[in-house]
Amino acid sequence: MHELTILGIGNILQGDDGIGVYATAFLKKNYDFSPNIHFKEGGVAGMALLDTIEESYSLIILDSIEIDDAPGSIYVIPANELGGYGINCGGAHEIGVLECLDMLELQGKELPNATVIGIVPQEIDLQIGLSAPLKEHFEDYIKTVISAIMKLDFKIEKRKKQYSLQEIIDGFKD
Repeated sequence: MHELTILGIGNILQGDDGIGVYATAFLKKNYDFSPNIHFKEGGVAGMALLDTIEESYSLIILDSIEIDDAPGSIYVIPANELGGYGINCGGAHEIGVLECLDMLELQGKELPNATVIGIVPQEIDLQIGLSAPLKEHFEDYIKTVISAIMKLDFKIEKRKKQYSLQEIIDGFKD
């Protein structure tokens, strides 16, 4: 049975940039998953994620993505098609996930089946939490992630007790 890694990327201290980390925490708190799904809150780990990426058979990357579109717009893009989209470029991310994938490819290593589920940010500034458009589209973002996981034939079950997005964000403030 193959395995799947859900990798949440972003800096929770920079507003909408933290969406991948919040989404990963939200999924872990509110759903039960097949035992062969692994979650990693990558934050701004950059190059330190190389081993995680190399060891993944399938990989879903959750992050903000800079595309000229309305804030809250959601994109599902195979990672090998992402050149130039502005995911994980610069800022606190430094060397990002896509650069790690490039490094593996240059080394002749097998790449994971990787997909980025990105959401267009409204603002990336010094604050904890998300802008109104990302809060408004968060449920759709989570549904998109769940759909992608289910397309890979993994099991997901919603828990009876549910935590809100605000409870997840507040949990990072402690």
